Amino acid sequence: QVQLMESGGGLVQAGGSLRLSCAASGSIFSIDSMGWYRQAPGTERELVAAINEDGHIYYADSVKGRFTISRDSANNTLYLQMNSLKLEDTASYYCAAEIGPTGYWGQGTQVTVSS
Repeated sequence: QVQLMESGGGLVQAGGSLRLSCAASGSIFSIDSMGWYRQAPGTERELVAAINEDGHIYYADSVKGRFTISRDSANNTLYLQMNSLKLEDTASYYCAAEIGPTGYWGQGTQVTVSS
């Protein structure tokens, strides 16, 4: 009964910025962790950034210093601020959440970085 909805993707030139949002809705007691994954054509899906319930944050090496993950726990909303975007950041970005023993995925939002 939980739904994740991403927004904020689009087309941006290299060096630009985007902010992705993920809103979780439904019957939610608490969210143990939330994260952003991405997948480009011909590649494996990779974890970009994650944050758990006590605020511990993980970033993939490829985005450290450029991306910032944050969470509005009161509204069950996850954000990914993406700065200094590179061509290799082009991918479909997916929001994910762990709620108790159950995992949930959003439908994805496309980020395309042009030269």
